[in-house]
Amino acid sequence: MSDLPRKAVTRTARLAALPLGIAGRATLGLGKRLGGRPADVVSAELQQRTAEQLFSTLGQLKGGAMKFGQALSVFESALPEEVAGPYREALTKLQDSAPAMPTSTVHQVLARQMGKDWRAQFRSFDDRPTAAASIGQVHRAVWQDGRTVAVKVQYPGAGDALLTDLAQLARLAKVLGPLIPGMDMKPLVAELRERVSEELDYELEASAQRVHAEEFAGDPDISVPGVVAQTGQVLVTEWMDGTPLARVIASGSTAERDRAGQLLSRFLFAGPGRTGLLHADPHPGNFRLLKDDGPAEHWRLGVLDFGTVDRLPGGLPTPIGTSLRLALAGDAGAVYELLRQEGFVRPSIDLDPDALLDYLLPIIEPTRVDEFTFTRDWMRAQAARIADPRGPAYNLGKQLNLPPSYLLIHRVTLSTIGVLCQLGATVRMHDELTAWLPGFTGPVR
Repeated sequence: MSDLPRKAVTRTARLAALPLGIAGRATLGLGKRLGGRPADVVSAELQQRTAEQLFSTLGQLKGGAMKFGQALSVFESALPEEVAGPYREALTKLQDSAPAMPTSTVHQVLARQMGKDWRAQFRSFDDRPTAAASIGQVHRAVWQDGRTVAVKVQYPGAGDALLTDLAQLARLAKVLGPLIPGMDMKPLVAELRERVSEELDYELEASAQRVHAEEFAGDPDISVPGVVAQTGQVLVTEWMDGTPLARVIASGSTAERDRAGQLLSRFLFAGPGRTGLLHADPHPGNFRLLKDDGPAEHWRLGVLDFGTVDRLPGGLPTPIGTSLRLALAGDAGAVYELLRQEGFVRPSIDLDPDALLDYLLPIIEPTRVDEFTFTRDWMRAQAARIADPRGPAYNLGKQLNLPPSYLLIHRVTLSTIGVLCQLGATVRMHDELTAWLPGFTGPVR
């Protein structure tokens, strides 16, 4: 790949080619079936080609296109297996890898941001990227003081690319929507657009990472690399080894899956209370399982990439814990009253409290038992229940509202659950809620 494609017309054309390519292959598939090829063979072949085009296009464009692909990747657990299979590998590739930008471009950015003598700040610098993601890629290096570091370099034109992609993806949302049945793509695209400026600001990212690194320094469960230096479009942090979560998902042992899932849940609920920030990009590429020779309960979770955070000075909102507790107690009226107060039920809408509780209970099932095994089958069942126009959950769900202040919390929670289902992890979720979620163990109102 050459430089990041920046011209709006070029990026728009490539994104527009996605649905056109899918439609073209559908027509080709019809022809092959009419020619006598078995339908299942043709379908599998076409899905594989579509998956390859999806990764190629979103990965090469990077920017908002790739960010959108990463967001989709954590929801593949909700897809029926016959649909998910061909797309899984292509989408999960986007979690921690993509085609790299040329070495000459990397050097130009480093010289522009760190000075012409940028090499003097490193004992060594590996030109081969270790990871290439949506708006930047990471190189391994040795800092001047001997520490091994990760050097994150932002793609030239990443800001323009993000804005261009998100505007185009908003128009293509209806076409891309069928990849995740029952999920509305438009709010996802709109929310990604709102976060663009923050993610491009490496100074904000460095600040958020410093807060986490200081808070979790010496923590027995969570590890966050410290910030070494930051200037403009370059961020230098301590290097973190470990097993990428994507590898645990693909081939991890039961012990690895369960420990990673438990710690991921812990970080989701403990992080906001301890730092006032919610790590808002929970795809597997941002996590490492840090193992040692000891038992699994001593392994830690490494957390990377703090470019997107939600600022929650008081931690997670207390009404989340309170409504969960009331729902588990079966108090339909109190749950309904609280959700109406928080804006989840609009003033103009009247719902049956018992029907609302019936809607919620299957979703919060993991919180009502001592331990719960998250599976793709469970997530598919939830997605199918909510997306079935013939069922009561579909009509009730359409009447609920998501207040803007809860939008990012909602997406992060769903994304984390998606990763837990990819892991197939058995998690003591109730323990984490009891320890970290405000309102979950408070007095009944």
